[in-house]
Formats: sequence, C-alpha cells, structure tokens
Amino acid sequence: MGIFSKFSTMVKSNINDLINRAENPEKMLNQIILDMRDQLAKAKREVAAAIADERKLRGQLDDEVKQSREWEKRAMLAVRQGRDDLAKQALVRQQEHAERASALDQTWRTQSAETEKLKGSLRQLNDKIEEAKRKRNLLIAKQKRAQAQRRIHETMSGLSDTSAFEAFNRMADKIDEEERRSLAHAEVSEALAGDTLETEFLRLESGSEDAGVDDRLSALKAEMGLLPAGSPEAPKQLESGEDDDEADDGSDGTDAAPAEEAPIREAELLEEFEKLEGGGGTGARP
Repeated sequence: MGIFSKFSTMVKSNINDLINRAENPEKMLNQIILDMRDQLAKAKREVAAAIADERKLRGQLDDEVKQSREWEKRAMLAVRQGRDDLAKQALVRQQEHAERASALDQTWRTQSAETEKLKGSLRQLNDKIEEAKRKRNLLIAKQKRAQAQRRIHETMSGLSDTSAFEAFNRMADKIDEEERRSLAHAEVSEALAGDTLETEFLRLESGSEDAGVDDRLSALKAEMGLLPAGSPEAPKQLESGEDDDEADDGSDGTDAAPAEEAPIREAELLEEFEKLEGGGGTGARP
C-alpha cells in the first residue's frame, strides 16, 4: 500500500501548491485533474509491475510443483526397476522441489492478496478521479455564477448613482419646455395674423356648416319664443335666377344689402359675452 501512500502525498502536495497560487479557479481545477490523472497513470504502471511479479511467482511455483511430481515419478520407476539407490536420489530431489514449492506458494499467496488490494485501490482511485471531474464541472459552474452575480452587483451599485438619471430627467424637462414654448409661439402668431384669404375661401366652401349653424340659431330663437311660430326667418341670400335682378343693388336710391360680417375672433367673442353678462352691452356688435 506504500504506492498509494506516496501517490496521495504527491497529489495533496500538488493541490495545496495550486490552491495557494490559484488565480483562475477553472484553470487550477483543470490542472489538478491533470495532475491526478498523471499520478493515476504512474500508479497503474506500479500496480502492473506488482501483478507481473505475482504472475512470475506463480510461474515459479508451478515449475517447482511440476519438478517435484517428475522426481516422484522417477523414484517410482527406479523402485520398479530394482534400483533403490536411484530411487533414493530421486526422492531427495523430489523433497527439495516440494520444499521450494511450499515456500513459493506462501510468497505467491501473500503477493496475490496484495495485488488484489492494489487493483481494488486503483479502481477506487479511478472512481474518485471521475467524481472529482464531475465536481470540477459543478465548481466551475458555481464559480461562473458567482462571477456573474458579482458583475450584476457591481452594475447595480453603479446604477445607484442617480446623477445620470437626474441629468436625463433634466434633459427631458428641457425638451418638454421647448415644445411648450414652440406651441405657444405658434398660437400667438396665429392669433396676431388673423384670418387669411385662404381661410375665407375655405369657410365659403364649407357653407353647409354655416347653414347648420343658422338652423340651430333659428331653433334656439323659436325655443326661446323670440321667433313667431310658423314664421321662418328670411333667407340670408336670394335664389339665383330672375330674383337677382330684383335684388337691391342701390340703383333705386336705397342702401345696398350689408356685406357678410367678418367672423369674430375668440378673444373678441369672449369680450362681447362678458359685456352681455355684465349688462354693459346691447347685445349687438359695435
């Protein structure tokens, strides 16, 4: 068992040295497994030598047993031939080989038992190395998981600094403020510019909407009792055709029909309604 005692000492020494110098755990574990396999290969060679010695002893034992039996047969042959002197010599040789065979048998049995123990220990050692290889994979996975967790922790620690988020929020507020200012500027520009010619024509093209407003106004007056029932308001403009000639163009000395009033801006409209609500106005535009 001295072979495996030496092997265990060498492996422990190498592992302790690698652990003390460990910088990359995965690399160190792989190196430890390689060293264990190298030592296992050396142990296999030594066990193989022990097995060879055991087989050699077995061969010597078998040879001594064979020689002992041969000299016994010769002694029997000498007795049958009446040669007692030769028979005695043969028995002496037979006794010598038998004694050597007995000694070799004891040595062989001891060596065979030790060899079987060595082979069993070698199998156990091989199983332990295979288990170490499996554990190495688990340890490497744990080490990588620990590294990933450390990186996540470092990243989260970096994110705890709110200066970047505060800068982002300030920039977002600035962009929102610029957008509000732009919309306000456009609204002021539209209010100052008033109605354009294009807007007037668009209003004329959408006369159906104005007619709808007129109808709602007539309905409102009827509901308020300001319009006699069954007496619709006079149309805003005359029908096309002969009535055009009868339209008052001012040639008979009377005033021409007043032109359509320009629409009131929202600010002026609100001002008019404030006058009405305060009793300061007559309800008609100046």
